[in-house]
Amino acid sequence: MIFKYDGSFEGFLTAVFSAYEFKCENCTIVKENEHVESLFEETEEVITSEEKANRVWKKIQQKTGTKGSRQIYWAFLSELLGVENTLFQYIQHAINSAKNITTDYANKAVLEVSQIVKKVGREKHRMDAFVRFRKTKDNIYFATIEPDFNVLPLNAKHFKNRYADQYWCIYDLKRNYGIYYDLNSVEIIQLELPNSILNTSTDFFTPEEMQFQQLWKNYFDSTNIKSRKNTKLHHQHVPKRYWKYLSEKYL
Repeated sequence: MIFKYDGSFEGFLTAVFSAYEFKCENCTIVKENEHVESLFEETEEVITSEEKANRVWKKIQQKTGTKGSRQIYWAFLSELLGVENTLFQYIQHAINSAKNITTDYANKAVLEVSQIVKKVGREKHRMDAFVRFRKTKDNIYFATIEPDFNVLPLNAKHFKNRYADQYWCIYDLKRNYGIYYDLNSVEIIQLELPNSILNTSTDFFTPEEMQFQQLWKNYFDSTNIKSRKNTKLHHQHVPKRYWKYLSEKYL
């Protein structure tokens, strides 16, 4: 049986609930927008239920503790094709086992989840380091990102603690949503952004901000020792796909 869900984490947990409800051990869980219909399969459309999702999440926390529940959530945010089924196998193993399975790397699902979590963690830390804010005319510090994985929910705590006295917004252009901090709390938002938002345009950003951006680039250029340039090492620590976020690169 195939369980289709809406793509949300709560929807995935609801699908896990449905799989147990149907007593289906070898089912497939797939996002609605990734599912390809077939005449020879039985499909169940999952309606996201907060109550069912909470019941599954509580059970997961009981069986795997903080580490296991964190691994499941982080791996889910990878958005990798088929990750839901790896996670379902992980959850099955956790529920069926009398011991905590978070370090049972002999189990294929546990090993795969652990490897995915490491990749997501690297992307999360890179976003912590590479996000560059620009001050808008509305006095909001604004940044855009397009990470490989959906790590923005994981970045919220870092930026809230670091920039607690400023209004800021980080927007994921790839997934068309962002997080906005209003000096009290972080909330998820969706905006209609023009393509020119990526440019250093005074249509959106203050003239002073443009000056600071240019000063930073000048500083970067002046401290760069060309004779000691190591392009391979530079690409290793700052992959080229992140350069579009860095003012010292795009100006």
